Amino acid sequence: MNWHAEAAEDAARRLDVDWHAGLSDADAAERLARHGPNRITEQAARPAWKRFADQLVQPLVLVLIAAGIVTGGLGEWVDSSVIFGVVLVNAVIGYWQEAKAEGALAALARSVATPVTVRREGVKRQMDAGGLVPGDVVVLAAGDRIPADLRLFHQRELHTDDSMLTGESQPVAKHVDALQPDTLLAERANMAYAGTTVVAGQGSGLVVATGDATETGRIAGLIAAAPDLATPLTRKMATFSNWLLWAIGGLAALTFAVGLARGEAAFDMFMAAVALAVGAIPEGLPAAVTVTLAIGVARMAKRRAIIRRLPAVETLGSTTVICSDKTGTLTENAMTVRVVWADGEGYAVGGHGYAPDGDIRHDELPAEIAGPLRECLVAGALCNDASLRHEHGRWAITGDPTEAALLVAARKAGLDERTLAALHPRCDELPFDSGRQFMATAHDGESGGIVYVKGALERLLPRCRGRLAGNGQIVPLDAGAVEAAAEAYAAQGLRVLLLARGVFALGTPLTAEALDGLTLLGLVGMIDPPRKAAVAAIRNCHSAGIRVKMITGDHVVTARAIAGQIGLNAGRALTGRELAGLDDAALAAAAADVDVFARVEPEQKLRLVRALQGQGEVVAMTGDGVNDAPALKQADIGIAMGLSGTEVAKEAAAMVLTDDNFASIEAAVEEGRGVWDNLVKFITWTLPTNFGEGLVIVAAILFGATLPITPLQILWINMTTAVLLGLPLAFEPIERGIMRRPPRRLDMPVLDADLIRRIALVSLLLLAGAFGLFLHHLDAGRTLAEARTAAVNVFVLVEMLYLFNCRSLTRSFWSLGLFSNLWVWGGLGAMLALQLALTYWPPLNAAFQTAPIGWTDWLQIVAVGWAASLVIALEKRWTARRRARETL
Repeated sequence: MNWHAEAAEDAARRLDVDWHAGLSDADAAERLARHGPNRITEQAARPAWKRFADQLVQPLVLVLIAAGIVTGGLGEWVDSSVIFGVVLVNAVIGYWQEAKAEGALAALARSVATPVTVRREGVKRQMDAGGLVPGDVVVLAAGDRIPADLRLFHQRELHTDDSMLTGESQPVAKHVDALQPDTLLAERANMAYAGTTVVAGQGSGLVVATGDATETGRIAGLIAAAPDLATPLTRKMATFSNWLLWAIGGLAALTFAVGLARGEAAFDMFMAAVALAVGAIPEGLPAAVTVTLAIGVARMAKRRAIIRRLPAVETLGSTTVICSDKTGTLTENAMTVRVVWADGEGYAVGGHGYAPDGDIRHDELPAEIAGPLRECLVAGALCNDASLRHEHGRWAITGDPTEAALLVAARKAGLDERTLAALHPRCDELPFDSGRQFMATAHDGESGGIVYVKGALERLLPRCRGRLAGNGQIVPLDAGAVEAAAEAYAAQGLRVLLLARGVFALGTPLTAEALDGLTLLGLVGMIDPPRKAAVAAIRNCHSAGIRVKMITGDHVVTARAIAGQIGLNAGRALTGRELAGLDDAALAAAAADVDVFARVEPEQKLRLVRALQGQGEVVAMTGDGVNDAPALKQADIGIAMGLSGTEVAKEAAAMVLTDDNFASIEAAVEEGRGVWDNLVKFITWTLPTNFGEGLVIVAAILFGATLPITPLQILWINMTTAVLLGLPLAFEPIERGIMRRPPRRLDMPVLDADLIRRIALVSLLLLAGAFGLFLHHLDAGRTLAEARTAAVNVFVLVEMLYLFNCRSLTRSFWSLGLFSNLWVWGGLGAMLALQLALTYWPPLNAAFQTAPIGWTDWLQIVAVGWAASLVIALEKRWTARRRARETL
């Protein structure tokens, strides 16, 4: 039903209710049984055991479980327990993160659970909102949370905050008249919607929808229907893990088959294949992914971005489009007077937000606060019901933001509203009314009664008979000049108010009819100004190849004005009504080409996000209201506002900004790119060890030689180096120029051709060095334990030196600064101590079949390590030069 298009009397007849008496108890009970309670249906949560089990069936975790099973099969219960411990930690972290994200619909349900005043059987009574039914008469007062969708039939100065549903930044003045059927949700001033709040006035309305049938309930359905999308990280790591599983399985099977073909015993070949699998499985990779993401979470928290779901850390680094709300994210969320027009002159007002810092200038010079300019500011301060206060280190307001902006402007001119009110006490007032569109206050002035008026130009200008001139005289009014000035300011996205004064007879009531023959004092133009930091952040996003789009519920003129000021393409803007007329193909084209969307409704935000995702974009979506929640959940990463955001938006999002600032998104994108870089560095560092160990096993079988390293020694290498050498890469600082790179394409693999070639090169160097030194020791008459000890130390030393090359995949580690990551040096020291213990401590000699070696052996090991490091450095330098030539 288009209830907004029905006259209030017709709506009452359709609902079969007398609004003077309300429903009878029997009728209400029958309707409650038919429609159900006024609650939003919560989606059935998955059982806890299934959420936990889902953490264990990911390909990457299956690789780790396979390693645990293999080591357990070898009888190495300590190592198997360590591996399964890592699996358990990963699963618990994933389960906890997912459990936190299950509250969106519960929060939405709580938003409409509230006490309510209704009229039933002719009397007012208090009841729980859950018992409301269609046809109930609800009585509203300032401060009430609206419990259901209402068709208003009575109101007195009723204003509601609809921002959670519409994105409209200003309180909405309500009326009771019927509207056109195609009126947009944000413009249905005769309706009040569940979950919104009354900020001023009183009213009454008929319940026309409850529970799931309300606008809020419809949004809950959209949230429930939005799928939980896999992040780019989880998709890429799943593909990478599947490839790794097939590669390891194929290599192990090939090793087993070759050994059998050479006449080796089946049991020996099975053990060799197991050793190869143990070597090739990167046991530390899942733990490294979790730790790297957790470090990214901690770094983002310091930059005012709280991550609620761990993989979302990296998703930011993949983002190609940011769809941002306007109010509070790109703007200050504080109405600010920008210009005062008095005596035919324009005055610029400086400062930002509600802090009374800044001055008033004329032609770049400080203005003299006198004459019409002063009177205009005085009128704005006295004809005002807002208040301004300083608390907890910040300025806050009570009342209408527009009125608060007038108080701040007056204070910038040295005019304190409390002092002015003491000098000119208020005698009477006419509150703002949506019908007359102005407010008036009467005061006892120095020379008698005076009335100050502020409001819409089209309503007040016809009541003005002159204007105040600079010499204090009243001169003829040029209405055309006033209208031209107002139109020029409105074209800049400013909200324009006219201020005037008149004579008031003390002791008589103030009426609207008596307000004629006013003297124009001036105009004020105000706007919620853009954040300075947002301008720079958008510029940086554009440099990083990330497009920014504004999707707001505010007016299109305001949206375009702000878009132009912050660096977006404001040449074309689409409204929600225009979007509604587009089919999917046209919408996809509009989503790609247009940067500004205004008066947009929840389903349209959802359609825009899906249209962008359909074109292969990775979409970050910001929002603070209930109306944003479906799009927040649908987006690859939803970003909620921590200060102004509703609990519903926060629960639906993957990230929450503690300062509601777009600049924090840009900082989080930078951190996300750094997280991905560090993950790739770890993978590039760890895989050569695993492949090198596998190649050593394959080579030994092909040549019919003794295994140079045992499965237990392989586990020692993998587990100790992954923790002490690999994890310090997660602490690498963000590299310079990371925000000048384009976003990664979704079809790009984890490792590009250059990195695969480098991994293969290092694997072959490990094979040659370890196998070669092992055979050399055997030929020299050393024991098998001594030869294997040398081979193990070759693997570890090459990894230690290769770690420096992996601190940056493209630049020399010298350019990074030797001590910019102290964790690397700590890991190197601890790893060296462990290798000395493995080589010389008898208990470890016995456990791992190693033996002490001499200083000449160490010289050979170091020589192999430095030779491998030199070859790797030359390859890295050659690759960098080739890439540089390709970009020219």
